[in-house]
Amino acid sequence: MNSDTGTRTVLAGEHSAAPCGPYGERLLHGWYDTGRTADLTEHLGRYGPVPLSSARSRGAAMPLVRAVEEAGLTGRGGGGFPTGRKLRSVAGAKGPAVVVANGMESEPASHKDEVLLSLAPHLVLDGAALAAVAVGASVVHLCVPRTRATQADQLTAAVAERRRARLDPVPVKVHTLPHHFVSSEETSLVSWLNGGDARPLATPPRPFEKGVGKRPTLIGNVETLAHLALIARYGSAWFREIGSPRAPGTTLVTVSGAVAHPGVYEIPAGSPVPTALGRAGGPLGRLGAVLAGGFFGSWLPVPLSTTAPERGAGVLVALPEGTCGLAETAAALEYLAAQSARQCGPCRFGLPAVAEDFAALARGSADAQRIDRLHHRLGLLPGRGACSHPDGGARLAASALRVFADDVHRHVHTGPCRAAYAPLVLPVPAARPPEEEEWR
Repeated sequence: MNSDTGTRTVLAGEHSAAPCGPYGERLLHGWYDTGRTADLTEHLGRYGPVPLSSARSRGAAMPLVRAVEEAGLTGRGGGGFPTGRKLRSVAGAKGPAVVVANGMESEPASHKDEVLLSLAPHLVLDGAALAAVAVGASVVHLCVPRTRATQADQLTAAVAERRRARLDPVPVKVHTLPHHFVSSEETSLVSWLNGGDARPLATPPRPFEKGVGKRPTLIGNVETLAHLALIARYGSAWFREIGSPRAPGTTLVTVSGAVAHPGVYEIPAGSPVPTALGRAGGPLGRLGAVLAGGFFGSWLPVPLSTTAPERGAGVLVALPEGTCGLAETAAALEYLAAQSARQCGPCRFGLPAVAEDFAALARGSADAQRIDRLHHRLGLLPGRGACSHPDGGARLAASALRVFADDVHRHVHTGPCRAAYAPLVLPVPAARPPEEEEWR
């Protein structure tokens, strides 16, 4: 609502035909049918021009920022921070701003950003342009991993296509960054764009205060920016037609593991886990647990709750019954420990110690005293690092000890289960610490 007039903010195109598929898809509706990247002509034919006028007003009015706040859009990169608050903070800062579109997606079990950028790049670029105008930015940096060189070339071509059409009010630069787990952290992007390594920086100051080039910087996940582009066209009320009051809109989720059709799906935000698994064709047999939120998430016990997970980066991995959840967790922790920036004590010493303890538990060589030490170490990690990397590892490990408590008892007292040596279900990359030059 407009606090001055008591009327709801209405943006351009709010009452036009809005895209919505039979399952509530908005970002992906129709694009899966073609199986290829939507070019600019297709994109504009579906959505029309970018409603930049809704973002140009500054000061107290700021129609786009107000609409995003009313929509209740939160970050889709895992943090869940209110997007409208981010926009308003950067817009209110002194000096020209910078917008960074984060498409790094360093979570190994996630492919949602990759799919979105592959199918609907112009929706993301629309959102970045709108955000740039709203916060008074003079440049947009689109960051993707070096491991997706082909996609980076496609995005560069899409940016050039828009430049020829004189569509974007500010220049957009595509960058390919080192692809490590912590390189997608927002201060890592700032550090790299400022000429440093792609490693997290100590805060404060936060990027919205002093980021790229020491300027106020808005960093948004690419899915978040795509939602912003739709809100600008169809309004906050339309956005809230799907989802729940506390979690409005839709969200992309990567579903893998023991499901009939692994892939990326768009579901109503706030959906319970069984709903997301159902979109992927349902489980293949009985499940032992589900990992929600990826390697920084938590294991969920079976039977599954009908409430939505509290947090996560849009990742669900269905673990078949009979799989060793302790071995799966140990492998993930070993990878996380190797992927740390090695800049502070919790990452240099704490996380590797937790990974070592968990590996001993998985192979059946941990006694009760070691389990007590593991619990103690997990209590010391959260909140002590320069970034959230040790927090995520501690969260994953603590949830495994709870959900697989019976397995913990058996591994300690009778030795490892046979499944502890089976192939992993989780897509765990090789646990190799990056060389110093690989951060640049």
